[in-house]
Amino acid sequence: MSPATRSEESRQAIIEAALGLCVERGFTSTTIEGIAARAGVGKTTIYRWWPSKAAILIEGVENARDAAAGFPDTGDIRADLVAQTSSVMRLFNTEFGEIWRGLIGAAQSDEVAADGVTRILRVSIDACVERLATARDAGQIRADLDLEMAVELLYGPIYHTWLLRTRPLPEAYMESVLAMLLPALVPAPAGH
Repeated sequence: MSPATRSEESRQAIIEAALGLCVERGFTSTTIEGIAARAGVGKTTIYRWWPSKAAILIEGVENARDAAAGFPDTGDIRADLVAQTSSVMRLFNTEFGEIWRGLIGAAQSDEVAADGVTRILRVSIDACVERLATARDAGQIRADLDLEMAVELLYGPIYHTWLLRTRPLPEAYMESVLAMLLPALVPAPAGH
């Protein structure tokens, strides 16, 4: 086995160990020592590639996001928004959700976590803005709409409810949110 292959196997073992420990113990209780022990590497190996546990977890989240990336474009903006936001809610109800919640919490005081969370969110925001721009160009949403603000309005309810745990997020949650929100996003009927 070549050194490059061993290095890549060690990197993946470290990422998997960090993700697994974060799910089992939570972000706060996940430590570099624990990650190193589970991955079967020394702490110096970890610090050679990452400055902190947040950096390892961010890489793991980015890898997972890249594997499931994409915003649907069926030509029907309402259906696409329901599909995409429902997908986000389902993801938040998996082990990924616990990792993401920990990273968002850490981002309030940890620059590495904050930069990573922002970078991950930026990709998702840009994908949504691009889909909304396509819908705008097709006349499905208002031409004067601030697309970045529309993204905040679309995803804000999910994050608010999920992060603060104010109530359950049933399957139909975003259909209800979109039923309330979409009238403000679509063009007014002709003559109004």
